[in-house]
Amino acid sequence: MEFIRSLHNLRPQHRGCVATVGNFDGMHLGHQAIIQELRQASERFRLPSIVVIFEPQPQEFFRPERAPARLMRLREKLDSFTQYQVDRTLCLRFDDDLALRSPRDFVLDILVRGLDVRYLVVGDDFRFGKGRQGDFSMLRELGKEFGFEVERAACCRVCERRISSTWLREILEAGDMETARKLLGRYYAISGRVVHGDKRGRDLGYPTINVNLHRLRSPLAGIFASRVHGVADRALEAVTSVGTRPMFGGKGVNLESYLFDYAGDAYGRRVRIEFFRQLRKERNFDTIKDLQDQIAADIAQTRRFFDEKRNDLVTHG
Repeated sequence: MEFIRSLHNLRPQHRGCVATVGNFDGMHLGHQAIIQELRQASERFRLPSIVVIFEPQPQEFFRPERAPARLMRLREKLDSFTQYQVDRTLCLRFDDDLALRSPRDFVLDILVRGLDVRYLVVGDDFRFGKGRQGDFSMLRELGKEFGFEVERAACCRVCERRISSTWLREILEAGDMETARKLLGRYYAISGRVVHGDKRGRDLGYPTINVNLHRLRSPLAGIFASRVHGVADRALEAVTSVGTRPMFGGKGVNLESYLFDYAGDAYGRRVRIEFFRQLRKERNFDTIKDLQDQIAADIAQTRRFFDEKRNDLVTHG
């Protein structure tokens, strides 16, 4: 997939395409439905597909201190678009210039002059332009004026509720990983590079890998049964902690995983951590011995969870 950062990097060969625009934070089933419609349009029009996204996301620009937790970093979105066979991604810097652009200028400057879009598909809640003044009805009228087709993707629902990134954040915050799986079509995961930590896990007898979150805030917190991809030639079962580590000062949010049956060097590797079940919330302990005992219990619970999961696959698979 080709990655294009900002309008000024568009070239003549990028004109003439089918497109969609949005944040695509989380790539839940609703987002996947939009991408599926985009791919079908790409085949029908025989034109490349392009996803237009924003960095930072608009709410992060307007109110960074109150912006919702990121479900995906930019790198994770690009990996997902590649997986779903998108041809190109255009990443626009969301700044004052873009925020103050009228809906008409947004369409004219980006979709018409920049990309020469022939077909555009958007989500059912898509808004655009200064003050979010542009809606689907306005977009369709502008499409007629400038000669491109506009479609609205069908709404996706689970348990009779519309799937959204907001709902997904609520579920992750509550630690309901199974419902999150239903909204995503997969288990929620976080990717990042393994970095050096403060070696406290090693001192406790449970060495961990540490992964930078690179987010203003984490979408989930607690202790989880998980699997880690990218360290070995197979996914490794693990206990993963996401939190502030109150026993040790509680500075910032950290992600660290204790990998079962692994003793290698993972520094610098890019890994993906899948979250299967929340075991408990993070809490403080009176003594280091109490913490060590709880870690041992978390490991035993996680091993039982994956053993039961394997037995279910054998029984019902």
